[in-house]
Amino acid sequence: MIAVIAAFCIAVTATTISSPSASAAEYPTWQDVTNARNNQAATAAAVDQIRSLLAQLEADAVRTQAEAEAKGTIWQDAESKFAAAAARAGTLQEQADASSTKAAASEQRAGQMAAQLVRNGGGDLTTNLLLNAQDADNLLDNLGLSSKVSEQAYAIYERAIVDRNTAQAQTDAADVAKTELKVLKEEAERLFIEAQAASAAAAAAVAAQTKHKEELEAQLVALTAATAVTEASYLQGVREREAARAAAAAASAAAAAAAAAAAAAASLEAGEISLSGWVRPAGGYLSSVYGWSIGYGSNFHKGIDLAAGCGSPIFAASSGTVVYAAQGWNGGYGNMVMIDHGNGVTTRYGHIIDGGIQVSYGQSVGVGNQIARIGSTGNSTGCHVHFEVLVNGNLVDPVPFMSGKGIRLG
Repeated sequence: MIAVIAAFCIAVTATTISSPSASAAEYPTWQDVTNARNNQAATAAAVDQIRSLLAQLEADAVRTQAEAEAKGTIWQDAESKFAAAAARAGTLQEQADASSTKAAASEQRAGQMAAQLVRNGGGDLTTNLLLNAQDADNLLDNLGLSSKVSEQAYAIYERAIVDRNTAQAQTDAADVAKTELKVLKEEAERLFIEAQAASAAAAAAVAAQTKHKEELEAQLVALTAATAVTEASYLQGVREREAARAAAAAASAAAAAAAAAAAAAASLEAGEISLSGWVRPAGGYLSSVYGWSIGYGSNFHKGIDLAAGCGSPIFAASSGTVVYAAQGWNGGYGNMVMIDHGNGVTTRYGHIIDGGIQVSYGQSVGVGNQIARIGSTGNSTGCHVHFEVLVNGNLVDPVPFMSGKGIRLG
């Protein structure tokens, strides 16, 4: 018995000075607790160890969650800069293309005018008019016409030069913007990997806390209560709590199913699979559009908003793998899920209600599977889902993209 108690005390000391993350082997067993109850000193040491482990689990969960939120915010800030820069680069390119088309038209008109002048006798249009005048009465009219044609030709020529210079300047600006975009995109992708790892670490810390907290607290009661708490009574309590949780989960599932039915009835589209294998991610109406939309000031709205009741279901727009599922602020998205659908297509779902994420990192989901519930977390003033589509890492307008998949959003 003395050897057992000594070994337990050594384990307690080792645990107290160990690194913040405890391994599974460092958690006390019920046999350790039973043995420790027979000795006052060992009991005190075991109580200290368990309280330390509980505090450590809580601290790990809080710390990793804070790190995940911080990295998520940094990543989202970088991606927002990239999205805004991409929109500006696209606008510059459109302007450059339009100016180039205009310059080509001006050059064509200038060329046609030059050809007309040549057919009329070279640049000396006045002489040509004089020689072909039928009578003196037309002389002044012809001279006036000659002057106007020459002035028009010169103006068209100058317009063509200006249009071509404008097109070149805008093309150069677009090229510079595209070069900057490459840097911003690489930075956003690097930060996403960091945020993704931080989110996974936070989820693991919460899972560890959930797994060990109840048993540690029961062991603590066994050591401190006047009456003995045995492993058998703990397990009975676990079964009772699991039964209560199952009942609560069933009630929640029934409520979610009712909400899903209500959302589907309201929209007749949410969760329904199109022939292309995509679904409308949520019911409700389109409350905000993609781009430099009204209400977002100088900020670029990276997706669309579908407004529906709090707690309404959110569906996976298509089958894929969850690559991000994080609680917290996440750069203003609030609780958020991302799904990689393959072929360079990713979708993102933001402002999920607290406790409403129903998938985890690395999980495979099918088209139309419920992945979350609508909320108003993050930068949100009302219940809705913020829905984004990325193709090869570049944001696109979800409305025409989903329309191409047979899904109407607006």
